[in-house]
Amino acid sequence: QLVESGGGSVQPGGSLRLSCDASGYTYSSNCMAWFRQSPGKERERVAGFYRAGGSTFYADSVKGRFTISQDNSGVTVSLQMSSLKSEDTALYFCAQISTYLAYIEYAYFWGRGTQVTVS
Repeated sequence: QLVESGGGSVQPGGSLRLSCDASGYTYSSNCMAWFRQSPGKERERVAGFYRAGGSTFYADSVKGRFTISQDNSGVTVSLQMSSLKSEDTALYFCAQISTYLAYIEYAYFWGRGTQVTVS
């Protein structure tokens, strides 16, 4: 399974680093992505990463503030979040996905999420 961690509460302007541990899976996908969902809203893509080539995707709302990366082992994918805003408050999910462009319909394994609250 995918296990997210690193969520928490932070003031606006603060930073958090989310991690996604994929060690419980055969890392069969070259792409990983982060999504988020706020109450009453649809799950939306945040960032995507192509492990083999290093290509990345970021939603316009987080571009320049968030960075997706993987550790050297390729098992953990992280999302570094800076300059956090109240509108970043959401449950954040990582997913294995078949495209780094992070279209949700191409995600096929999901974690359970980690809560990020900015207030």
